[in-house]
Amino acid sequence: MPTSQDMTTDLDSGLLDALQHQVAVFARRAEQTRLGGTGQLRNSMDRAAYLLLNRLDQEGPMGVKALAAGMGIDSSTVTRQVAPLVDTGLVKRTSHPEDGRAVVLQLSPRGQARLEEVRCSRRDLMAQVTEGWTAAERESFCTLLTRFNSALSARQAGLPPAHPEATPSS
Repeated sequence: MPTSQDMTTDLDSGLLDALQHQVAVFARRAEQTRLGGTGQLRNSMDRAAYLLLNRLDQEGPMGVKALAAGMGIDSSTVTRQVAPLVDTGLVKRTSHPEDGRAVVLQLSPRGQARLEEVRCSRRDLMAQVTEGWTAAERESFCTLLTRFNSALSARQAGLPPAHPEATPSS
């Protein structure tokens, strides 16, 4: 089995240098702008809050451990990140429907409305940034970025890299 050094030698190191540089530039720009969107909502929700609210919206109410596991982060980190969302009324803590002793987190109506405002603003930003792109280019970029993020996530979890045919397109 080839080592990562062998793989790097087999690939164009100039292209890999350009890729790592562009990823670093993207990370810096994304953090600077927080990909906040357009209009008055620009920079109005940090990355952690957006990702937590989005996960609760997509998957429904869940406990801290399930939320942490789904996001690939520690439960204490989720607890710390959720606290201000609860304090501002974007997330509410409720009793688990099957075990009243357990607590689940769920998106509040206010959280749902706020998330949709931010999504709309970010959609506008993505439309502006990719204005000269074709639909196929946008789709290709999204597919490749998803694949890249999945590979990073798998690496962090200690899983073997996925093969292209096994990578979901969503």
